[in-house]
Amino acid sequence: MSVATESTSTFESLNPATGEVVAEHPVQDEKAVGEAVERAREAAEWWQALGWKERRVRLLNFKGSLTRNLNRMAELIHEETGKPVQDAQLETIMAITHLDWAAKNAQKVLGPRSVFPGMVAINQKCVLEYQSLGVVGVIGPWNYPIFTPMGSIAYALAAGNAVVFKPSEFTPGVGVLLAELFAAVVPERPVLQTVTGLGATGGALASHPGINKIAFTGSTRTAKKVMAACAENLTPIVAECGGKDACIVDADADLDAAADAALWGAMSNAGQTCIGVERIYVVDSAYDAFLSKLTDKAKDLRPGFDREAAYGPITMPGQMDIIERHIKDALDQGATAVVGGAESVRKPYVEPVVLTGVPDDSSAVCEETFGPTITVHKVKDLEEALEKTNKTNYGLAGTIFSGNKARAMDVARRMRSGMTSINAFAAFAQVAALPFGGVGESGFGRIHGADGLREFTRPKAITRQRFAVPMNLTSFSRTEKEMARILQMVNMLHAKHYKR
Repeated sequence: MSVATESTSTFESLNPATGEVVAEHPVQDEKAVGEAVERAREAAEWWQALGWKERRVRLLNFKGSLTRNLNRMAELIHEETGKPVQDAQLETIMAITHLDWAAKNAQKVLGPRSVFPGMVAINQKCVLEYQSLGVVGVIGPWNYPIFTPMGSIAYALAAGNAVVFKPSEFTPGVGVLLAELFAAVVPERPVLQTVTGLGATGGALASHPGINKIAFTGSTRTAKKVMAACAENLTPIVAECGGKDACIVDADADLDAAADAALWGAMSNAGQTCIGVERIYVVDSAYDAFLSKLTDKAKDLRPGFDREAAYGPITMPGQMDIIERHIKDALDQGATAVVGGAESVRKPYVEPVVLTGVPDDSSAVCEETFGPTITVHKVKDLEEALEKTNKTNYGLAGTIFSGNKARAMDVARRMRSGMTSINAFAAFAQVAALPFGGVGESGFGRIHGADGLREFTRPKAITRQRFAVPMNLTSFSRTEKEMARILQMVNMLHAKHYKR
C-alpha cells in the first residue's frame, strides 16, 4: 500500500529543471491521515510480535528490493529534484547501507540485557530492554528525499514500529515508490505507508493522537510549527533542522584536498544540503594558496539537467529569493565575488558564487543560504577560526582540514556541532554506526547508529527478586537496628575521600 487512500484533491510534482509534470498525487486530508494511522496501529502490533529475526529478514528483503530498483529510484529522484543521476544513485546507495545496518544491529542494540544492581540491591535480577513505541510519523525533506528519511524509517522499522511517511510535496513520488517496494516484500500488513499532500497533511500527521513519535527534517521555522502540533498530545519529536556549517583550513592542511572537499560540500546538490559547507575559515598563511585552488575548481562547475552538469537546479523556487538576497547583501557591504556574483542567479539555476571579505554580520554569514554559494574568510589561527565557527545559533556539522592530528581532534571536539569530519567532508554521514543530529537551532535527538535505534524506542527496566534479604528496608516493619546497619554499609562503600 503506497498511498493511504484516494482523494478528490490532487497536486502535481514538477521537474524543477524543465517545469514538466512528473506525476500527480492525491492530497491526503486529516481523515485520510487518520485512517492511515489507525491501520498503522494494527500493523504495529503484528510487526512487533514478529520478533527480531523475522523483522530482520523482511527488512533485508526490503533492502534487496531497493537495491534491485536502485536505478529506477535514482531516475525518479533526478526528475523530482533535478539533481544529477549519479548523485541520486549515491544517495540511494547510502540509504541502502543504513537500512542494512539497522536491520542487522537492532537486536544487539535493543535486546534485553542484564544490569548489575549494586551492593544495596544485590538480591535483584535487573533487566533493561528497549520496547517499540508503536507508530512513528516521518516528515521528510526534498533535498535528499530517500537518504534523509531512511535514517528515520529504517531505524524505526528495525526497532519494531510501524511508519507513516509524509514526503515533501516536491518529492512525493519517491515516498510512494519506497512504500510500494516495501509492500511487495511485506504484503501482510501496511507496516510502511506513505501519505502525500502539502503542509496540512504533515500537520495532520504531527497532531494525530495515535502517533507515538514524529521524526522531522526541514527548516527550523517549520520544526517549531511541527513541535507545536506535537505538543497538543505530548508527542515526542526528533528534529533535524538547518545549518550554517563551516570548514576550517589549518596552515599545514593538504590544500588540494581541502579545496576539493570544501567545493563539493558547498556546491553539490546546488548547495541544498543541511550539512553543506557555507563558511570557510582559512589560517592566513594558507589563505591565498587555498583561495586560488578553490576558485580554479569552482570556475569549472556548471549547473544543468544534463549528465555532464556538476549539479542541478534550485528545487524549491522560493529559495531563489533567499540566495539572491544573501549575495546582494554581501556585495552591498563590501564583499568581493571572486567567482560569480549577482548575475549568477539565473532561474532555475544558480552558478557557483565564491565571496570574500564578507562581514561577519552579513546574512550570507549568519543565515542559512541553501544554495551554491560560499564565503571564504582569513583568520590568524585555529582559535579565531573556531571562535567564528561557533558564533552561530546553528550547530549541525563541520569540517576541519589539518596536518596535525592532535590539533584537529582538539578543534573537532570544541566545535559547536553534532558531527565533525577531519580531512574529509561529511564522512560521518556514510557511517551507519554513527549518530546524526545537531544542537541549537539545528535540532535535537539523533538518527543513525545505536542512538538512532534507541530514538524510536522506550527503555523498560525490570527487576526480579532473586532471594530475600535479612533486612527489608522498604517495609513498615523496618527496625532502627536494621537502619543503622545499612547506614554503616553505605559509609563503608561511599564515604571515602578521593585525593586529586
